[in-house]
Amino acid sequence: MILHCMKKRIWEERKNKTAWGKRDIQISGFIHCSTAEYFWRVASNFKDIEEELVLLCIDENKLKAEVRYEDGDNCGRFYPHVYGLINNDAVITVLPFRKDNNGNYIKNPELAHIEDK
Repeated sequence: MILHCMKKRIWEERKNKTAWGKRDIQISGFIHCSTAEYFWRVASNFKDIEEELVLLCIDENKLKAEVRYEDGDNCGRFYPHVYGLINNDAVITVLPFRKDNNGNYIKNPELAHIEDK
């Protein structure tokens, strides 16, 4: 399972489509995702976003697009990048992006069994 964070409003627009991600691909060449183990490391990128966010839990085995694990920042950690549209039948669940009063990510109970790395 890989995770993709987005504004809830955008998910509401996309959830009934067959596939999505064209804008992300035009901007970055791929769709940024994270493993659940590393998500806490990228969660701070979303700290200052005021809008409600969601975490899409994606079964990468159901994706029609290619997934490449890449270390684009040379940090020693490889993150999943989806090189193509994300087909919605690969999204297995959608979780709220939980924050504390300071805007820091709080790990979802559904992901509590996955060790942070």
